Parts: sequence; C-alpha cells; structure tokens
Amino acid sequence: MRVLLVLDHPYTLESSQNVPHRRSFSAAAAAAAIRGATAAGHEVDVIDLAADGFNPAMTADDLRAWRRGVVVDPVVADYQRRLLEADHLVFVFPVWWEAMPAATKGFLDRVLTKGLTFEELADAKGNPFRNLMPRLAGVTVLSVMTTPDKAYRWWYRDPLTKIMFRGTFAKIGVKNLTWLNFANVAGKTPLQRERMLADAERRFADLPAESGAWSARSRA
Repeated sequence: MRVLLVLDHPYTLESSQNVPHRRSFSAAAAAAAIRGATAAGHEVDVIDLAADGFNPAMTADDLRAWRRGVVVDPVVADYQRRLLEADHLVFVFPVWWEAMPAATKGFLDRVLTKGLTFEELADAKGNPFRNLMPRLAGVTVLSVMTTPDKAYRWWYRDPLTKIMFRGTFAKIGVKNLTWLNFANVAGKTPLQRERMLADAERRFADLPAESGAWSARSRA
C-alpha cells in the first residue's frame, strides 16, 4: 500500500530526534509512523510542508484556477499528483489554538481542488460532493496537543475532527477516517512519551485494510 504522510511542523522532520531546543514531538510521532508503516512493507511518501516552504495562503491566481479546476502552483500540482497515487493519507501536526496549523489548513484549501480531487454534482440530492481520488481509501490524523483529552472533547467540542473529517474528507466520500491523538503531552514523563511513540509505530505497523467508518481514538 502507498502511504502519503503530510507533516506540518516548523522544525521539519529533522527535529524528530530528542535534541534539546531542536526537537518536536510531532516530528518524532511522524518518524515513528514512518518506521511502523515501512516495517510493514508499505511504501511511504513524505511531504514535509515546512521543508518545502509550502505557502498555505490561497492567492487570487490560485482561486481563479481553482474555480476552473486547474492548478497554477507547481508545488500544489506535485502534491496533487502524489495524493492521487496514495492509498492512505496521514496528517501529523501539533494542535494550536485547538485546531491544525496554517499549513495543514492550506493543504486542504489549495490541494483539494474541485474538478481534480473531488467534484460537485449540481442536481444531487443530499451530499453533492463525490470523491475523484479512487485509490484513497482512508485518512488518519495523528495530532499532538497540550490540552487534556477530556477538555478537548467536551469543553472545546472536538473541532479538529469536525474540520478534518466531517467537514472535509467525509464530505467528499472518504469513509475510513481515524484519529490518533496524543493529548496533554507537556504533562507526560519521558517514559510516557516514549510509550506514545511506540504506540504510534505499532499502530502504523498494523495499518489495517481500508474498510469501515470514522473512528476517534485518543491516547491521553
């Protein structure tokens, strides 16, 4: 299976090592996911948004092109090509102000182009969107946050999966949606963090066949 992993962290994947002032737990989680999926025999393609200098802002030229179902930015075109070749899509990022960072939102805005990755049916009854990514059978979000799990779910009402899943991928017809959340990371001991990374590696080593429906899983 071909797995496309999209990492969004300013320190890039290079910060996956536990080096003070140069480390990112999100990058470490991404590296663990890559190790697990690779060990299971999956082909892993990594998009490192910060390393690529990806611009999340939709420009006027982008929007005019988007409305015509074309792309003017070669970086976006490359991301779309790789997305259309993927069987499973993975996002890894820290949660800031209870949602994803700007580059991940920009990936949704700029890469998911109407007419190329999905289409809108004018006379449809119910959901008017249809998936144009036939190989993409599932999406996993691996998020890292300092907010406690219960507070995020019950006080903030879980905005992340509402945006990523209900408002985006489920809307366009991707049915196998999984959330792996590492909550309250700042309050964990080094041993607990090591166990979280081992959990991520194990889960991606056991990446299941693409079937089923959305699930929300958390490791607080």
